[in-house]
Amino acid sequence: MTTAKLVYSDGTSTKNLTLSRPGTTAPELRAWDAADELLIEEALKAAADVTGPRVLIVDDQFGALSLGLSGLSPVVVADSATLDSALGSNAPLNPTLVAPGPVYSWLNPPAGPFELVVLRIPRQADYLAWLLRWLNGVLAESGVLLAGGMIKHVPARSVEVFAEAVHTEQVLPARKKARVIRCRKGHADLAGWPGTWKGYGVSGQRDLEVEALPAVFARENLDIGTRLLMPHVANAAARAESGTRILDLACGNGVLGLAALAVRQDLQVCFSDVSSQAVVSARHNVERSFPGAVQAFIHADGIGPGEDKFDLILLNPPFHEGGVVGDHIAQRLFDQASRHLAPGGVFLMVGNRHLGYHRSLRRYFSSIVQLDASSKFVVFQAGNRRLAD
Repeated sequence: MTTAKLVYSDGTSTKNLTLSRPGTTAPELRAWDAADELLIEEALKAAADVTGPRVLIVDDQFGALSLGLSGLSPVVVADSATLDSALGSNAPLNPTLVAPGPVYSWLNPPAGPFELVVLRIPRQADYLAWLLRWLNGVLAESGVLLAGGMIKHVPARSVEVFAEAVHTEQVLPARKKARVIRCRKGHADLAGWPGTWKGYGVSGQRDLEVEALPAVFARENLDIGTRLLMPHVANAAARAESGTRILDLACGNGVLGLAALAVRQDLQVCFSDVSSQAVVSARHNVERSFPGAVQAFIHADGIGPGEDKFDLILLNPPFHEGGVVGDHIAQRLFDQASRHLAPGGVFLMVGNRHLGYHRSLRRYFSSIVQLDASSKFVVFQAGNRRLAD
């Protein structure tokens, strides 16, 4: 993991946080950025104006906000399961601070009201619009919302999105290419908002309607890599025995697992994703299309060590995190998949051709076969784990 110090001011003195970013050793992938620094400082100022404010932190990344504002005893909610494991790593590095309680997700969001909300602005405009409407429901009438992010990662439509949902009180001066916006509660809410669910139809052995919440990858159109993989998923499902255990890893809206269930409903399919909105979406789609299927839904950063083995694992791995493109996420998922693949099991994946997954797969599997390819994507079947060289 990559470890670095975050230096910030609490208004009277300089403070230090030691933060690590799990899952990578790349020095450019830090566990914090200038937006975290600015949000911490502005939140401490805002909290000083209120007696005993109830504070909510939304979508902290690796614990910078949760630990930097730990003196305010914040409630924390995050879409990504990464935050929970990151806090487990970073809290011991800062022993004088008290880590917040359990991290909520969109599977179990916290109840308001909150006098102060600190929000990391997401990259997706629809997810930002959803968040602001949800926050209107938990922000106290006189509450303050501080929303911040790196300017290059703020959605292009953010001015419009904020104007439609909340009252912008002040846009603070940019610092170190980061910006914070101070807002008050607006009237827009999620009731009847058409942006909550969006989706598409999938034609095949059984036509499917697939929907997803705003934080989910490719929620309005079938990803072209997934499209290339789906016939091979259907073939594997058709050959499987009754009760075969299948894992749709990094499931998104669950379309790969749904493709298996469209062929056979006597399979046991588990849907897992780092995004809680993805898990909610996959469950929503399975319950609509296959209410009698044996299924499970897991919100986790990859495959947890306590999970059983699977006969078939399906994966279209993410290749970017926080604006950085690379294969570090895929490498970790390959390793986990190889450790949780049952003897004789099959790992089916699709990946971007330029990332050269055929080479990295050899570190974790002894049998690798290319099943399909397009100009941009390649489908591999792998199995029989061996130790890395």
